[in-house]
Amino acid sequence: MEPFVYDNQSYLSIKNWVHQYPGLVAGITTKKGGSSKDVYEGFNMGFHVGDLNEAVCSNRNKLAQLLQFPVKHWVGAEQTHETHIRKISRADRGKGAASYDNAFKRTDGFYTNEEGILLTLCYADCVPLFFISPEHKMIGAAHAGWKGTVNEIARKMVEQWNEEGIEANQILAAIGPSICEKCYIVNDYVINFVENTLVDVEKKPYNLISVGQYTLDLKEMNRLILLKSGVPEKNIHISNLCSNCDHAEFFSHRRDQGQTGRMLSYIGWKETSE
Repeated sequence: MEPFVYDNQSYLSIKNWVHQYPGLVAGITTKKGGSSKDVYEGFNMGFHVGDLNEAVCSNRNKLAQLLQFPVKHWVGAEQTHETHIRKISRADRGKGAASYDNAFKRTDGFYTNEEGILLTLCYADCVPLFFISPEHKMIGAAHAGWKGTVNEIARKMVEQWNEEGIEANQILAAIGPSICEKCYIVNDYVINFVENTLVDVEKKPYNLISVGQYTLDLKEMNRLILLKSGVPEKNIHISNLCSNCDHAEFFSHRRDQGQTGRMLSYIGWKETSE
């Protein structure tokens, strides 16, 4: 069953989570419903892809209204395909929300247990990872391209939560819309990293299609890494949606040859009155 469900044409929510945990917003935007000034057709959320800053801000403000979560409470990152993860507090709110210049540098993951903070990251084929430990009120998000995946950003999130006193079996994870196995062709160079990361896993998440060419299932690889990290299989939910296959719904760096917008993943607890 697809865990990401349309609440609006402009975004999909993690249905079970937002229904089960009052005050939670969690999901990812689509490319539908953007500003008329967008360079790229659609609801572009990325400041760093050559679009007009005012168009991106307009789109972000529209999402803020839809989610009822003000932009000044968002945080964003300069994503570098590494595995640096930051714990966020209310003092960080607004960094990277309305400009790329003041975004968190060299950051591909966020987590927090404070209300009134929306953790956001940008995507156009890479894998959005979402984390929650409801009993600890902890939430997190990570950006996993092939580099972040083979360097196990998913495991590093679990380990940082372990240090916060959260056991792996108390963590729920969702793997969002991203490029699917049949669309993601890689070479021996990438597969060598995959092999090293999953040396103790019997069924590898790739298939040889011709000499030096493989299809790689990044979603499955992240699932395997989460399992290795101790997250129970029943706690992991995977989207079947592909950013490359579905031209009408998603931006795709590979399909659009690098000239494209970005979707935005988001997760946050709304502020509750005491």
